[in-house]
Amino acid sequence: MDDTLFRSAELLSRHNSRLVVVDVQGKLVGRIHRSGQVVAVCRRLIQGAQILGVPVFATEQYPQGLGETVPELAELLPQRLSKVRFSSAEALGWGTAAEQGDDRYQVVVCGIEAHVCILQTVLDLIARGFQVSVPADGVGSRHEMDWKFALDRMATAGATIVTSESVLFEWCEVAGTPEFKQISQLIKAADKMAST
Repeated sequence: MDDTLFRSAELLSRHNSRLVVVDVQGKLVGRIHRSGQVVAVCRRLIQGAQILGVPVFATEQYPQGLGETVPELAELLPQRLSKVRFSSAEALGWGTAAEQGDDRYQVVVCGIEAHVCILQTVLDLIARGFQVSVPADGVGSRHEMDWKFALDRMATAGATIVTSESVLFEWCEVAGTPEFKQISQLIKAADKMAST
């Protein structure tokens, strides 16, 4: 009997997911509350997605004025979509979840700012029929109150608020594989950095 048939639809699957990294740009990052954590979490999510075969997309808000994606992430994101609209949904060009040619109806969204570009992207993706998850530790705003109320509003609209570790282990699904070992190393490295 295949146990995967009985997994909750609430759980993320690497086979059904995409990762979107929104606007982690040089002129914005320094002003973000907990910016170091947000960048580190975005990097870990990108690396985890690459290990597990989850497609990764990235956007930049008006890069001519706000700069490019920070180097720690840019080296992992060779292709980034430029935009001027706060929501990334149009730049991604996916249409609705039902119109997609694959089963990737789950979208994990990380980046900045939680109450502007993240919020608008998430709401637009939900409106297009995607199941959206937002890692609370992987999004940030300049002010903590904006971050908190953005998370509350996204949750009320139907997004699932998670942590990056939950995302990675849901994508991984089982222990004892080479991929699990790589994901575990990402988590251990993050724990080590947090304790220093």
